[in-house]
Amino acid sequence: MFNKTEYQNKMNKTFDKFTKDLSTLSTGRANANMLDLIKVEVYGQKMPINQLGSITTPEPRVINIQVWDNTNVSLIDSAIKKSDLGLNPQIDGHLIRIPIPSLSEERRNEIKKMIKSMGEQCKISIRNIRREANDELKKLLKSKEIAEDIEKREEKNIQNITDESIKKVDDKVNLKEKEIMTI
Repeated sequence: MFNKTEYQNKMNKTFDKFTKDLSTLSTGRANANMLDLIKVEVYGQKMPINQLGSITTPEPRVINIQVWDNTNVSLIDSAIKKSDLGLNPQIDGHLIRIPIPSLSEERRNEIKKMIKSMGEQCKISIRNIRREANDELKKLLKSKEIAEDIEKREEKNIQNITDESIKKVDDKVNLKEKEIMTI
């Protein structure tokens, strides 16, 4: 039998991942999530920074990483410098201070384009989930497991869920763009 909740959950997970990815973008404010995408090669494997030290934001434009193992300080430093975040960490013993530079107009526009692109990718994923649901409905209709009126009703339900999800993505993109441009 057709389960629209399954597809709604898939769309929600897609939106949640999009939201998490957005939180890693630098907005000119210190945000510990900015470092989530950076992996550091330690102990023979790639690990996220938050598994190698405590990350705090003591000031609006500074991120501190209190590294637990001193041998990882230079590895974390180099991973941050190699990332495309444009950050320049300062080492002070076990502590790595990362000043967050204010955004230039050019960088704000680049980030705006990245936000739009990420939003578009999310909407494509949501539409693919809709297509997957509609394909399942067509199979169920073809195998006579559901009637045509039920198929039409469920297609409409899936379309409504899709429209709501895409509106959430658009709202999030607009909100994030405003945040980028007002800092």
